[in-house]
Amino acid sequence: MVPHDGARPVGQVKEVTSLANPLVKDIKALALKKFRDQQNAFMAEGLKLVIDALDLGWSIRTLAFAKAGRGNAAVEKVAARTVAAGGTVLEVSEKVLAAITRRENPQMVVGVFAQQTLPLKEIRATDGDVWVALDRVRDPGNLGTVIRTVDAVGARGVILVGDTTDPFSLETVRATMGSIFAVPVAKATEQAFLAWRRDFPGLVAGTHLKGAVDYRSVDFSRGPVLLLMGNEQQGLPDSLAESCDRLLRIPQAGRADSLNLAVATGVMLFEIRRGALKLDPATDTR
Repeated sequence: MVPHDGARPVGQVKEVTSLANPLVKDIKALALKKFRDQQNAFMAEGLKLVIDALDLGWSIRTLAFAKAGRGNAAVEKVAARTVAAGGTVLEVSEKVLAAITRRENPQMVVGVFAQQTLPLKEIRATDGDVWVALDRVRDPGNLGTVIRTVDAVGARGVILVGDTTDPFSLETVRATMGSIFAVPVAKATEQAFLAWRRDFPGLVAGTHLKGAVDYRSVDFSRGPVLLLMGNEQQGLPDSLAESCDRLLRIPQAGRADSLNLAVATGVMLFEIRRGALKLDPATDTR
């Protein structure tokens, strides 16, 4: 991966214009899960996302910014913070940035960060906490949207169960709109998850087509809640459905027989967190 050079003075930048540059090749390789796993790193696009990540304490390894960012005070401040943290700063051509991000019109700034996951054993839910467990989620857009929704409702985090899509893929990170940096993500095998679930101190609720309980009829206000959602094609397997205290269903009136995973999770989360979500009186225009 891109070498760290903590001895470089703050503000020093390497200018890169060639796609054959090994530093650029290393960043481009992060598009593949194999290399993300090898380097324990991932890529995030956009100045705001990079600033948010730094403010939240994430470890930045490399910052690449377009030449158009030269002289931009915010970009230069982020570059200085990167070098001060021991990272590498690259000023690159738009062609290089487009190749890195695989976009024709890339963002001005790209950051490479060390991955962070939360060990399952460190999750100790307390009163008012809401956690979402996703079984074998396959679509990066769904996963990213769920992480963003968890952030929006003030839930605590996401547990990925079984073989899931990568939370640090470029597509997932894009879909989170920066929430990947604010929402803890844990990973577990089904067996490890079920063992951990036995000690969960609150309500474990899952959505299921066989669920006989309307999700709106449940009192979610007592103790912590664990929301368990099945994957896009198969829903919850029996082994996970049997671990739920309640199997719930979202009523539907049209011809569609199911909801998109991210939409269903959003519907459930806003209901579970209903009591905690209030409009700011300053923005209530009724």
